[in-house]
Amino acid sequence: MFKKVHDTTGLNKFLLPFVLLIPIAIILELLHANPVLILISSALAIVPLAAVIGEATEVVADKIGPRFGGLLNATLGNAAELIIAIVALQAGLIDLVLASITGSILGNLLLVLGLALLMGGFKHGTQKFNRANASIDATMLIVAVIALGIPSMFNLALEPNFTAVEGLSMTAAIAMLIMYGLAILYSFLAKPEDKDPIAREPAPMEELHWSMRHAIILLVVAVAFIALMSEFLVGAVEPVTETLGLSEFFLGIILIPLVGNAAEHMVAVQVAMKNEMDLSLSIAIGSSLQIALFVAPLLVFLSLLVGNPMPLEFSYFELAALTAASFVAALVSLDGESNWLEGAMLLMVYTILALAFFFL
Repeated sequence: MFKKVHDTTGLNKFLLPFVLLIPIAIILELLHANPVLILISSALAIVPLAAVIGEATEVVADKIGPRFGGLLNATLGNAAELIIAIVALQAGLIDLVLASITGSILGNLLLVLGLALLMGGFKHGTQKFNRANASIDATMLIVAVIALGIPSMFNLALEPNFTAVEGLSMTAAIAMLIMYGLAILYSFLAKPEDKDPIAREPAPMEELHWSMRHAIILLVVAVAFIALMSEFLVGAVEPVTETLGLSEFFLGIILIPLVGNAAEHMVAVQVAMKNEMDLSLSIAIGSSLQIALFVAPLLVFLSLLVGNPMPLEFSYFELAALTAASFVAALVSLDGESNWLEGAMLLMVYTILALAFFFL
């Protein structure tokens, strides 16, 4: 359910030009260049770095065994988004962080899943997947959205009693982390035939001949560079919003989720085109679950450490979008079949939501 799989076939060559943006972003920052250029270059530079983290994590996970490996994958699966969010919290951009949580879930459920269904459907027609496994993920996703929504709705009524607001957010965060842990435990204890397909052996992929030491070094270096690029990106947010007239909210809900998950998004589409729909759905829905049940509650506690408390308080527009997206994903999972028309529907909803949030 929570294991990330990175198909590197053809992906590294595609991402190679993006690596050049790392020194470009550094030079632009040192020269105090146009904030728009700094934001674009640093955001795109995060894409290959996130892919390196995914691949290095897979290598380390294979070396330490399936149980601890699965836990490592679950923990570092969304490292890029988590690092960006922490840097943004340090800068006091709480609205940006909350928007990025919403955008990550919406992006996975509507954009990524929509592209996967569309491209896979065009190539293979009607595609089948394990209905039981997909419905487990979909049900947990709806529960996760409800868990995010309850403190959001009640906090609006509890203000200005910020002690109660903070207490409710922390309680909900603890409950979600427990749910996340139980889901990982379920994937360990379930019989092989009952496990989510993402926890099984993946389809044959290009093998990475990295040693444990090599993988760990690359992991540390990639995390360090993502932290640096995140500093540049977050530092350019306010000047860019003033220059282009874009809202901080729009950048958080559209831009940040795209750069943090770009490599994984491509993997979901690739495996769908190989007719591996179980794996594709697990990547799209599983990543949303990680954001909702792990990243969001973890950020609540990390925000206290950096001195900028972040309550779980999403707007009604965000809650409406998250609820709609989770129910659409559940409906797609009901019959165990998918086609390109369902993918087009999801993409249409994402486009309308992106436009609505742009004007909002």
